This record gives sequence, structure tokens and C-alpha cells, in this order.
Amino acid sequence: MNEKEILEKWRKGLSKEQIAKMYRREYNQDIRIIRAEVRNRHSGRFITNYEALRVVEQVIYKFLKGK
Repeated sequence: MNEKEILEKWRKGLSKEQIAKMYRREYNQDIRIIRAEVRNRHSGRFITNYEALRVVEQVIYKFLKGK
């Protein structure tokens, strides 16, 4: 999920927490796919809800500050 998608969902009325859950799920699924290969089994790191919320808040605040 990129910044554009996060802002689009936020403008539609979703809360930061809901967007963070979606972001975390998508991010962790990507990490699982990468780890599925034997060569990359220790690559990447899963993120928590709190870390995902941090990313979402940074995107939203950056957008609001730019206005």
C-alpha cells in the first residue's frame, strides 16, 4: 500500500487505526511471500499494529502539513 492509497482511504472516512490494520496485513503478507523461498527464509521483519499506525500517521501528517 503506497501513500496515495493510504490518503485515498483516509479521505473516504476510514480511521487511522483501520488503515493501519490493512497496511499491516498487506505488508506482512508480502514478507511471508518473500520468506517462502528457502534462500530468503530469514529476510524481512513482521510489523505490529503500532508500527503500522506510525507509518499511516506520518503519511497523513505529511499531507496535512503540505496543505
